Amino acid sequence: MSVLPSELAQALTERAGPIRDAVRLSGGMVASSAMVTTETGRLFVKWKTDAPSGFFRLEADGLDRLRAAGVLRIPHCIAWQDDDSDEAESTFPYLALEYIEPRRPYNPLSFNIKLGEGLAALHRNRPSFEGFGLETDNFLGSQIQRNAPLAYWPKFYRERRLMPQIERARRQGLIPSHRERLLVLLLDRLDFLYSGHDPEPSLIHGDLWSGNLLGAGDEPVLIDPAVYYADREMEIAYMQLFSGFAGDVYAAYESAYPLDAGYEERRSLHQLYPLLIHLNHFGEQYGPSIDAVCRHFVGV
Repeated sequence: MSVLPSELAQALTERAGPIRDAVRLSGGMVASSAMVTTETGRLFVKWKTDAPSGFFRLEADGLDRLRAAGVLRIPHCIAWQDDDSDEAESTFPYLALEYIEPRRPYNPLSFNIKLGEGLAALHRNRPSFEGFGLETDNFLGSQIQRNAPLAYWPKFYRERRLMPQIERARRQGLIPSHRERLLVLLLDRLDFLYSGHDPEPSLIHGDLWSGNLLGAGDEPVLIDPAVYYADREMEIAYMQLFSGFAGDVYAAYESAYPLDAGYEERRSLHQLYPLLIHLNHFGEQYGPSIDAVCRHFVGV
């Protein structure tokens, strides 16, 4: 099975039965992927030979959390394997999901309304613990996402989101002196910038751009999550940063679960986290956007 590494083919055979066919898929930014046909049906399989510890286990956990919310279609996890797993048959890192055939919406308006209303319903899910975060760290793309819960949103955003990415950017030489000054000023002002805004922790997908949304006819399907309990405005701001979603999605969301007053002003502040993620992944092309956000909020 030349499409699949031999270790992966062996692991899949042990978990899902004999493989009849495998077709390599394109588009993955972090992992390789294929559509695999077994005797019991088709699977979507992704793998990454240098995956960090827990990489696919935590993705499966995120998908399970979204599916448990019961508001949007999420692919079922069939099998996964990480190098930190107790499974004996293989240590090849992979994740196997039900294969969902991508199909263009028959009715784009219906599709967009379902997505907007589904996200609104998802964001009404509250944690079983106090505060923002998650019981475990996970990944956004290939970058670790620190989730240890904190009760106060500005503190969580500062210490669990912005500061780890800023430190990573420093190590990569991506924080010149002018950017360092701007970021320090913004971190110092964060409590003030969020004053009067008191969000409840909401379950979010966490990495919702157009590439992580599938269409199965008129049914939206979410994939590749980076879940945690956040200020729900983070999700909407992330979606709007790279566009790709129709206005009907936001209109349906607003109708079902209106955003708090002042969101338009806070939006670019929420977008600073994904911009830092992209700076660390893709480089300086995202630096000017980070500088612009900081200057807007610190008045420099």
